[in-house]
Amino acid sequence: MRILFTTYPERTHFLLLAPLAWALRTAGHEVRVAVQPKFADVVTQAGLTAVPIGTDRDLWQYLGRLKEMAHAKKEWTEEWTGSKEVGWPTPYAAAEWEPEDVDWDYLRNGYELQIGQWHKQSNVPMISSLVEFAQSWRPDLVVWEPTTYAGAIAARACGAAHARLLIGADVYGITRDHYLRLGAERPKDDRADPMADWLGSYARKYGFEFGEELITGQFTIDMLPPSLRMRANLNYLPLRYTPYGGPAVVPKWLSTPPERTRVAITMGLTVTDRAVGYPVDVQDLFDALGDLDIEIVATIVEEEQRKLARIPDNIRPVPYVPLQALLASCSAVIHHAGVGTLATTALQGLPQLSLPWDVDQPALAERLAAQGAGLAVHAAKATGEAVRENLLRLLNEPSFVQGAARLREEFLAMPTPNELVPRLEELVAEHRGDG
Repeated sequence: MRILFTTYPERTHFLLLAPLAWALRTAGHEVRVAVQPKFADVVTQAGLTAVPIGTDRDLWQYLGRLKEMAHAKKEWTEEWTGSKEVGWPTPYAAAEWEPEDVDWDYLRNGYELQIGQWHKQSNVPMISSLVEFAQSWRPDLVVWEPTTYAGAIAARACGAAHARLLIGADVYGITRDHYLRLGAERPKDDRADPMADWLGSYARKYGFEFGEELITGQFTIDMLPPSLRMRANLNYLPLRYTPYGGPAVVPKWLSTPPERTRVAITMGLTVTDRAVGYPVDVQDLFDALGDLDIEIVATIVEEEQRKLARIPDNIRPVPYVPLQALLASCSAVIHHAGVGTLATTALQGLPQLSLPWDVDQPALAERLAAQGAGLAVHAAKATGEAVRENLLRLLNEPSFVQGAARLREEFLAMPTPNELVPRLEELVAEHRGDG
């Protein structure tokens, strides 16, 4: 088969797609990854074949312009999220609400906002070029990042089967379920559907009719285990997360076992790649943890390290270290609850202290704590003292090690990328040409 992967240029999202692309390639299938030109090097560094498509447009650059227009982080946050709480932007915050609390106008207005401020910025630069390539190359399957709707459009335009590969909780599918449910209760002349109108215009352009699969795929690949996942009324395939952080070198000092209990601190790749700043006060954390009889390895970019007034003797700041290699020597991890970091930690069977800030991080952190594999403190409340108190609990209470072991078993029970390939082959045979 020919399989085409596509994502807008967000490195952390691509890193989640890469292991499945490798598995399909080693199974004998031809795999290509279609991305904006400036992102092609990220793909080739992973040993995959890149197809440059469209024009370069960075969603983060656009969001930066919004932030500058607002002149203040608080104002920008309220505009982007639709509320004073940092989290999923409108309308996707509704995915975490009870059905009776979800409002039609909130969803409709939220879709209109995000189509203009998010989805068009990510997709419009890619759509026409991606469709042209797909119609020429004729893939059997298109796998797309869940907001890269260009992938669904291209698949339908060339008759390929297609699937979303989730990058975390499926707030997009759940929100869409709410919208369809509430829409069915509206009068027929009052069922405005911004997503259907927008994607439907491309469907008509390329000779087919709008269908819900343009929003939620023919099927969805989910890397979260049962205790962490959030799902809609859709067809899901479980896939075990495979740790991959891109090209890396394991530092020599990691080959020596630590003399004291080692704890890792990481706030993820996105804040490093995009220089958006850490959601917690690093100096406050270091000061609060500096007198503990433990060794702390903190992945802090050099620019942020230079801002620190003090670095305690028990803390080793490093710009980057391969996470999987580091965690093999750790007893606990403090992190932002990004899905890649969380899953890598879970596969090591380590207790986790989550300091979530936005998107699905708070929801995942809450589920992680409920499962007993760790604790959670929202980044807005993550003072040094709060982090110290919760870290000591993780290190001293055996129940968290037991909970972490249970979570590890949940992850290990999911099929690996190689084990999923035969099922994907079956689904392609079922769906190719559908619609």
